[in-house]
Amino acid sequence: MQFPTKINKNTLLPFSPASLPSLQLKKDEAEKRNENPFADFDDLDILNWYIHERQHTNAANERSERTKKEYEKELRQFISQLLTYPDEIGLDLGDVVEGSLFKSLSPRHLRRWQEWLIAESPYVKKRGAYSQTAITRKTTIIRSFFQYLHRVGYIIEETHTGLRKATVRKDDRPNRDLGPGDVVIMLRGFREIEHTVMFGILLTMTATGLRNEEFCRLDVSDIKRDRIQGGYFLNVLGKGNKRRQIPLKAEVYAAIQEYRKVRGLPLLEQSAPDAPVFTTSRGTRFSPSYLNQYMKKEMQKISPRLQGVEVDLTPHVFRHAFAIISHLNKVDIYDIMRSLGHEKIETTMIYLEKIFAKERHAVNQWTGDALGEFLG
Repeated sequence: MQFPTKINKNTLLPFSPASLPSLQLKKDEAEKRNENPFADFDDLDILNWYIHERQHTNAANERSERTKKEYEKELRQFISQLLTYPDEIGLDLGDVVEGSLFKSLSPRHLRRWQEWLIAESPYVKKRGAYSQTAITRKTTIIRSFFQYLHRVGYIIEETHTGLRKATVRKDDRPNRDLGPGDVVIMLRGFREIEHTVMFGILLTMTATGLRNEEFCRLDVSDIKRDRIQGGYFLNVLGKGNKRRQIPLKAEVYAAIQEYRKVRGLPLLEQSAPDAPVFTTSRGTRFSPSYLNQYMKKEMQKISPRLQGVEVDLTPHVFRHAFAIISHLNKVDIYDIMRSLGHEKIETTMIYLEKIFAKERHAVNQWTGDALGEFLG
């Protein structure tokens, strides 16, 4: 099968915002000719523009680097799959339109790709089915991209209509609920085996509600002295380039200092401002994926104490624990939402939906004389 020469595995790397000025000139020239602004764009141009386009005067309102990387990763993977497995997917393209892969695709091609991804892709054959969350994420990003291509007139056909809806039901979501008792068991376990590193990580994550990425990005300069209320707080740059201030309990600050001592790092007040707060045993900054792997491995050291905990113990579950513990301590849900850096209350509700369901169960609303002496 013949594909556009512009699109191949080698030309997909890298996407870069450095190309935006030249792409803007292309758009301007097309507008001068009273043509579609994207008339001179090829597939690589439109990919770069879609990911890195500036839409706001304030750069802080643009997509975060994390979001850009996620979109770029999924789009690269999608294109690579089309190029590598055209026959398996069923890409009966015929003639390539204007040297463009995107313009050559029809709704049936996206439907066949989605079906192949779910049932026949190498990932599925080797590792088993994708989670519904993963399928939803991939479908959403590809649909959004092709909707954009149609909206700006780069493609004529509404190709995205070939994708079936992918949503995450409550039952599809992984169990991420840890109560305060579970966290206490873990903290005690690591304290008893003198694992200061894991103790510091778990206490910090649970008492701050940090995202994995936020935890890994923490610099010494992000820990500020609170000159009004005393103590310290974290000045965190979160999703959407939005900052929030997170108070540090004295015990958490002390745990961070002990962590640094064990790692052979200078105390916070003696460290360079741009030094990472938490490092690996080699003194390098954690990456989100490595932190995830490290925590899972170290959790095995207290596994006998974790009987009954049926949660995949990733960094994210301790963010859920922050929300759950806050709710159990009667914290208003809007305060929990703001503390976690959520933009929508619905996201916070997802963290707490199982707790709410139990609290609102009919049996918990029975009066004291229901079933008399048998229930008390």
